[in-house]
Amino acid sequence: MRETVDMDQVLVVRCGQVPYGEARRTQKRIEAARLGGEIPDVLLLLEHPPVYTKGRRAEPGELGMGEDWYRLQGIEVCETDRGGRVTYHGPGQLVGYPILSLKPYGDNVHDYVRRLERVMIDSLAAFGVESEPIEDLTGVWVGGRPPEGRKIGSIGVHVNRGVTTHGFAVNVNNDLQPFEWIVPCGIEGVRMTSLTRELGVEQDMDHYLDVVTDLFGRIFERDPVASDKTLAELADDAAPVR
Repeated sequence: MRETVDMDQVLVVRCGQVPYGEARRTQKRIEAARLGGEIPDVLLLLEHPPVYTKGRRAEPGELGMGEDWYRLQGIEVCETDRGGRVTYHGPGQLVGYPILSLKPYGDNVHDYVRRLERVMIDSLAAFGVESEPIEDLTGVWVGGRPPEGRKIGSIGVHVNRGVTTHGFAVNVNNDLQPFEWIVPCGIEGVRMTSLTRELGVEQDMDHYLDVVTDLFGRIFERDPVASDKTLAELADDAAPVR
């Protein structure tokens, strides 16, 4: 598949729950294929088993209990090459990994991040939760700035030769306790929230995925094309990392 043919599409893959390392390796393989113009843009929608990920600006104090303590709680700790600091991923949290070319957006990373924010904000609004970005703070917030405001969505991206990896995460039904054991995103005293906490009832994740898929297509001006391939099959189709 060549870029000139597929620029109007984004291949959407619902991956289920995937270990962080496996998802990262698959992103790299898809990235290589995307750089070669062999596949269209791809959006991976998935959940992770419990894991803390350390971005490029992470500091040791953000995992204040020490990495071995977190592993004893059943939470993996992984280095990563995205921007940002330390955050938590776990079951019930939607993670979106767009692997797409920024050429149609003028290679403007700032514009790309603003579009990711809009996907999160508009998807939360569809469920009756108002949210917003806060100047000088990453992600999406409910109820204004901290300490009153509560963080519900996070962004951490990596761009290589104009192709993106990593992306966004929205707290839907996930356990929020693991956030309290760290300094999330390097912000002291931050309170985290989720759709479930804000609305008082567990949400339908499949319905939320439908909403995010539709909004991503509209906001990024792409035609979302559902894929029935597994993450492993998609990785096999992509070029190997050299």
